[in-house]
Amino acid sequence: MITSLPNLLSLSRIAAIPVLLGLFFLDGELARWVAGAIFFVACLTDFLDGYFARVRRQQTDLGRLLDPIADKLLVAATIFMLVAFDRVTGLAILPAMVILCREIVVSGLREFLAGLSISMPVTRLTKWKTAIQMAAIGVLLIGDAGPVFIPMVEIGEVGLWIAAALTFITGYNYLRASAKHLTGAGVAPKSRAVKEAKPANPLG
Repeated sequence: MITSLPNLLSLSRIAAIPVLLGLFFLDGELARWVAGAIFFVACLTDFLDGYFARVRRQQTDLGRLLDPIADKLLVAATIFMLVAFDRVTGLAILPAMVILCREIVVSGLREFLAGLSISMPVTRLTKWKTAIQMAAIGVLLIGDAGPVFIPMVEIGEVGLWIAAALTFITGYNYLRASAKHLTGAGVAPKSRAVKEAKPANPLG
């Protein structure tokens, strides 16, 4: 049900994207702090939608679709704008691109495996990658508007490099785990599982 709390939280992340992007066109430190706050709240909803879905037993196919879409749209759009407005420059663009490419590849893998009724569980390392990635992006959104005694841009860029390194590891793990299905080796077991799950004909 689209009006369930978990789905509304996922939709709120998507709704926050145009507001967040619009703040890039406003000058002043206040706009940067507001953008950082919006991004932080959006990241918080990423945790809350999964939590409420489990607690309220409102896990649905729609929710499983909306959650990763909202996450990837938020991350991709924000990184794109950070690069476009020269808040991420030089070599720091490389980890940003690695993160974006990984999101595209993993999204494709998930969609392909979903067609085979195979799930890709989120590992603990992936959760760490996501947390560091979100923290780095949030710090970069504030950037030079932060306290003068804290090197916000440098901290954010280091966070991007760490997230990119974890992205390589988790991306490789996903590819390795799904390799047999990509080559077709995983299709036959699925077909057998479907056949075994078919209820017996009561009429004999």
